[in-house]
Amino acid sequence: TVTPLQMITAVSAVANGGTLYKPHLIKEVVNSENIVIESKQPEVVRQVISEETSNTMCSILESVVSKGGGKNAYVAGYRIGGKTGTSEKQPRGNQKYVASFIGFAPADDPQVMAIAIIDTPQGQYYGGQIAAPIVRQLFENILPYLGIMDYNNLKVQENEMSQ
Repeated sequence: TVTPLQMITAVSAVANGGTLYKPHLIKEVVNSENIVIESKQPEVVRQVISEETSNTMCSILESVVSKGGGKNAYVAGYRIGGKTGTSEKQPRGNQKYVASFIGFAPADDPQVMAIAIIDTPQGQYYGGQIAAPIVRQLFENILPYLGIMDYNNLKVQENEMSQ
């Protein structure tokens, strides 16, 4: 009974140090000369959890991907946080489900979030099995595009530079 936007907003508050922001869909409007005409700034609604609780939750959500049911969202070298979801549709017992996965990256400095929702999947229906791989594919493309570095490669580069 939660919309994807509500889910993203709630998980974003966890990932943002406990601060709930008003959702917006547009960062900026540009004209044909690529000049910014209008820019939207994040609007704080309120602090919903403490920063300490946020840090703990981010760590737990990272372990969902590194060690738990969300391992199919793992992207080599990146710290991904996320949560699987599997719910049965009404009426109960009809064998119809909704599978989902919501993830954010990097888990220690969130820059991007993605959600995959599969309504009435056929065969497998667990979010960690069928929705998490979709988010992994998104992150495999989005993270390099945004210039977010693979932290393992960054450590190798730092080691090479110090030698």
